[in-house]
Amino acid sequence: MKIGLYFGTFNPIHIGHLIIANHMAEHSDLDQVWMVVTPHNPHKKKSTLLDDYHRLHMVHLATENYTNIQPSDIEFKLPQPNYTVHTLAHLQEKYPKYEFSLIMGEDNLNSLHKWKNYEVILENHDIYVYPRLNAGDMDEQFANHPKIHRVGAPVIELSSTFIRNSIKNNKNVVPMLPSTVWEYVEHNLFYKK
Repeated sequence: MKIGLYFGTFNPIHIGHLIIANHMAEHSDLDQVWMVVTPHNPHKKKSTLLDDYHRLHMVHLATENYTNIQPSDIEFKLPQPNYTVHTLAHLQEKYPKYEFSLIMGEDNLNSLHKWKNYEVILENHDIYVYPRLNAGDMDEQFANHPKIHRVGAPVIELSSTFIRNSIKNNKNVVPMLPSTVWEYVEHNLFYKK
């Protein structure tokens, strides 16, 4: 089974995340997409990042009706700060019959060369790249790389930061969130301050 890993803080998860995840699950050769919730880095200032389990719960709520999109808390169990290369090694050991790939936006691909052991990631894992506005030119070493697959997913310019700021300013964000996520955010008064 081929699994695409879509990493994020999902603070909160929004319809843009679901559109990308669903597009990858439906229009690529990936069998499933796992939404990997990135835990709070204990060495960084907390800022507006909700507790790990609130964010994981929102991903559960958002994906409960998608059979090929699953939430994952795999990084919650790994030492912090964590690196993607370590997460991939851990997953490969835990699920030896699965083939793991990464899902990322073009903007993240442009900084891949700064990731810890990025050559090891590229050697052992495919990367599925979705388009982003203002991503800039693709780094030459990645432009024709056999492990990098560009997927013509919809361009979604919606950010969790924009949603949090909108909630703080009493703006209506209902169309931007799955209804179950909106209800959870509203019930818990998240992002109001």
